[in-house]
Amino acid sequence: GMNVLLIVVDDLRPVLGCYGDRLVKSPNIDQLASQSIVFSNAYAQQAVCAPSRVSFLTGRRPDTTRLYDFYSYWRVHAGNYSTMPQYFKENGYVTMSVGKVFHPGVSSNYSDDYPYSWSIPPFHPSAEKYENAKTCRGKDGKLYANLVCPVNVTEMPSGTLPDIQSTEEAIRLLKTMMTKKQKFFLAVGYHKPHIPLRYPQEFLKLYPLENITLAPDPWVPQRLPAVAYNPWMDIRQRDDVKALNVSFPYGPLPEDFQRQIRQSYYAAVSYMDVQVGLLLNALDDAGLSNSTIIVFTADHGWSLGEHGEWAKYSNFDVATHVPLMFYVPGMTSSSAGRGEKVFPYLDPFSHISDLVLQGQSKKMVELVSLFSTLAELAGLQVPPACPKTSFSVALCTEGTSIVRYFNSTEEKLQEAEKDGCDDTYRGCNDEAIAFSQYPRPADTPQWNSDKPKLKDIRVMGYSMRTGDYRYTLWVGFDPSNFSANFEDIHAGELYIVKSDPNQDYNIYNNTLHDGLFKKLLG
Repeated sequence: GMNVLLIVVDDLRPVLGCYGDRLVKSPNIDQLASQSIVFSNAYAQQAVCAPSRVSFLTGRRPDTTRLYDFYSYWRVHAGNYSTMPQYFKENGYVTMSVGKVFHPGVSSNYSDDYPYSWSIPPFHPSAEKYENAKTCRGKDGKLYANLVCPVNVTEMPSGTLPDIQSTEEAIRLLKTMMTKKQKFFLAVGYHKPHIPLRYPQEFLKLYPLENITLAPDPWVPQRLPAVAYNPWMDIRQRDDVKALNVSFPYGPLPEDFQRQIRQSYYAAVSYMDVQVGLLLNALDDAGLSNSTIIVFTADHGWSLGEHGEWAKYSNFDVATHVPLMFYVPGMTSSSAGRGEKVFPYLDPFSHISDLVLQGQSKKMVELVSLFSTLAELAGLQVPPACPKTSFSVALCTEGTSIVRYFNSTEEKLQEAEKDGCDDTYRGCNDEAIAFSQYPRPADTPQWNSDKPKLKDIRVMGYSMRTGDYRYTLWVGFDPSNFSANFEDIHAGELYIVKSDPNQDYNIYNNTLHDGLFKKLLG
């Protein structure tokens, strides 16, 4: 059996060279992609941290974990569901968590679900507590809690940043595993590019402001239902945004500041890429690259001004679309020879990209499939599919393994889907669909629209993304019994991807969509 290294990044949309972004410098992640199967259409099930992480770590959708906010622990509140690391632990793996893997706090029982999920207590960087502190030096020399926050690392508390500490701890753990003959499952969660955009200031050099463009659609779409819009309350709390006196709820932010946010997001991505590079280089140095499956993904995306939004908190692709790649030695790449490096560290300040992707799948896939996919890749028994109601079932998943897409060309898959198929292609006659959802407290934007607490949720937006369209229905929701009423439709959205890739022109009101409605209910 193989070891597993799971890398989860916070708020990372696919702005990476391997996803075709020409501006970003992400040589280390691109190098990993060149040895991996890269999924270009992977989607999160809810675009906010705790619900997304609990969903993919349990293999259950938010309606089954009953977590749409940050304030309940699924084992108590929904059902005592096994998690992916717990399953590996029960199958003889040493399981370890570094940084932000589960969302800390109530939603993981203030313990990151230890001892159920992890063999040793999870590691959190000590510098994490300063994330929202006044550490950003303004032009007046004073310190602020800003959104845009390039820093001199030596001036930071303890002279470090959380992701630097997480990398150091993960490398230490890899060195200890090198000498043990035990299989391991190591999950490493990076904070950046989550806000505040606090990163070492030298990364700004990679992105001169004159090279930074605005979003292709920095306006609020005319036919966007008000319930679908999120008013990005969390960035409004930051000192530098507060000083702009931006009108609520639709803004907009001044264009020069929009460029600064986009510049800093990219800089934070390159800083995170360096951490990934150091981690993968250490995996090489420990002689573990040929025996370790690596998964790289994010909990959800982040809007960089598209639709006039600066946040996640929505059902648009910019919020739900995530990078997802799997490196499987001997399967996605040939094994390296003795002494040969698979992942030499690449410096983003000097490396010129010469990226060649080995394998790419355009199949529509969901993060909820991670559990069953990793189990299959590691040679463990794939957990059974959950029954329709699974609150009392400890081990089952609502996502199907996507290993069947790894070695198949798109043509082969289409043929298999035409011909019908055996059980290993569970559901392969169906069109591939990725489901996401997002709750709202009201039909119009208000102070808690982005992150409503469960008791305040009145509307749920259920969304499905296929290769051709994104279809979303906003329906009445009763938080007392977790029930959605599909007869109580508050609003709808329909975007045709080919003609409207940015999802700006809602044609819901001028189309009949009974068939789509049935699929969403299915």
